Amino acid sequence: MKIAFANPVIAKSGTVCVGVTSGAKMTEAAKSLDKIIKGAIARTIKVGRFEGKKGQSVTLPAPAGCNLEAVILIGLGEPKKLDALSLQDLGGKIYASISKSGSTAVSICVDAVRGCKLSASDMAAEMAFGARLRSYRFDKYITKKAAELKPTLKTLTFHVADAAKSRKAFGPRDKVADGVFMTRDLVSEPANILYPETLAKEARTLSKLGIKVEVLGEAQLKKLGMGALLGVAQGSVRTPRVVVMRWNGGPAKSAKSKDGPIAFIGKGVTFDTGGISIKPSGGMEDMKWDMGGSGVVIGLMKALAGRKAKVDVVGIVGLVENMPDGNAQRPGDIVTSMSGQTIEVLNTDAEGRLVLCDVLHYCNTKYKPRMMIDLATLTGAIMIALGGERAGLFSNDDKLAKAIYRAGEDVAEHVWRMPLGSVYDKMINSDAADMKNISGGRGAGSITAAQFLQRFVGDTPWAHLDIAGVTWSKKDAPTVPKGGTAFGVRLLDRLVADEYEI
Repeated sequence: MKIAFANPVIAKSGTVCVGVTSGAKMTEAAKSLDKIIKGAIARTIKVGRFEGKKGQSVTLPAPAGCNLEAVILIGLGEPKKLDALSLQDLGGKIYASISKSGSTAVSICVDAVRGCKLSASDMAAEMAFGARLRSYRFDKYITKKAAELKPTLKTLTFHVADAAKSRKAFGPRDKVADGVFMTRDLVSEPANILYPETLAKEARTLSKLGIKVEVLGEAQLKKLGMGALLGVAQGSVRTPRVVVMRWNGGPAKSAKSKDGPIAFIGKGVTFDTGGISIKPSGGMEDMKWDMGGSGVVIGLMKALAGRKAKVDVVGIVGLVENMPDGNAQRPGDIVTSMSGQTIEVLNTDAEGRLVLCDVLHYCNTKYKPRMMIDLATLTGAIMIALGGERAGLFSNDDKLAKAIYRAGEDVAEHVWRMPLGSVYDKMINSDAADMKNISGGRGAGSITAAQFLQRFVGDTPWAHLDIAGVTWSKKDAPTVPKGGTAFGVRLLDRLVADEYEI
């Protein structure tokens, strides 16, 4: 679908959308169109009880004598409540309602609305962003699809005063959507297609955007001493990878500069059977998206490079497959992590933290970042605590945690801070090694997992996002069709823009 911006004229063909605010108050475009179609809008409002409430919409067949296919009235609601998020949702809802309508070209007329803090050009850009986000589809493996289920929309044009300003504002948002789509694609791929080698190959494509990509293979990981990560991978014929992506968008630094990059680390378990501690068969197919954290980091790097973010960033993902063959690690095995700390593996299905601990230590010691954020579909416990509404946030730094929370609220990717502390930390002490990979009890599962990770970050400001409950959705939302959500890409892009860009 092509998104375009044009001068504020009423299209003479295709489908036209106009807005109506609360109290059935027509926007200027709606008034102009009403004259052209001889009062059909006013009659519809009167007869159909259309009041312009948020979420309301009605489609009018085009009156005889004009070349329009249809007219759509969209309820904008109360002007003072029109903000970026509500306009993105509006754009997504418009797309969802018209994409399979049969129309190939749809025009949306965007007027300045008294009482709304955003200009018409900014309103158009936000609506376009929402429509682009909702337009995502993953149907590459469907060989036959009914015609009525196929999108027909080819061009979505926003008619607005100062279209050039809208086009400029939409530009970076469009690049963020590119990153979101890449993450959704990666998370949606089946595990026979996407495994450590092929996921690393996808990450390599980012070099076209100026990102420096380095892929570490099994021999290099052994040389580095990543015994925790390698222990997870040893049961699979798919050999592990660690991918390092660097975007150097910040100003040139002097040799004496102590400012390191900001760092994002992702768990990339491309399929998780649980290993010897095997999962129940019911729902195991969902474990293709246990690499969701790595998908977010890769998509985020694409978004940042695409919009040329003025910041230095390193993104690192640890890629493994967790399988239960005759060479798989066993419950009770003890492994030595890259940091030198030893880990008693009591449950091979608590594997994500074993992958992350080596990657966190590698990132911290090699790149000396200003801060680190890791993302992982780490625990089922966080889904019990927070459901599918929020990600769990754990951090050793209050300032960083508050900034992440704010960014999440701004883009509707919500997080909730969870506790850390010595009481929880003691729960993972082991009698046989420096620590064990689970507490052994039923409580505080997501907290003890975070405590485990904290042992590998030192004093570096760090945050952990447990995204197990928000990486996949079984229902549509205005800007997120069901399936892979790419939760985290927009959140962290906003965090970078607000807190770290020059």
